[in-house]
Amino acid sequence: MNTLTYKGFIGSVSFSEEDDVFFGKIEGIRGLVNYEGESVKELKNAFHEAVDSYLEFCKENNLEPHKSYSGSLNVRISPETHGKIALKAKLEGLSINAFIKRTLDKAVAAI
Repeated sequence: MNTLTYKGFIGSVSFSEEDDVFFGKIEGIRGLVNYEGESVKELKNAFHEAVDSYLEFCKENNLEPHKSYSGSLNVRISPETHGKIALKAKLEGLSINAFIKRTLDKAVAAI
């Protein structure tokens, strides 16, 4: 998926051939904030305006702008992969949970 970024927010990018317009929504927030434009430049400007308006709305209403997550994640994997993770974690002296947490933290460190 193509995305835009602005002020720490991510926006999706899609194209409607029927309407001949680019459109998207701000990801990772409570609620739905859409934007659109007939060109990439218009889409970027609309995304920036949508983020700025959303932040202003949150400020006026004393709301946390980003969606909060519980920190618990259920991931389905094959039994073979599960076994390999268990073995790798054991070899590194870690629990499976600690191994997966460390691996995921490394994977998203640059974000």
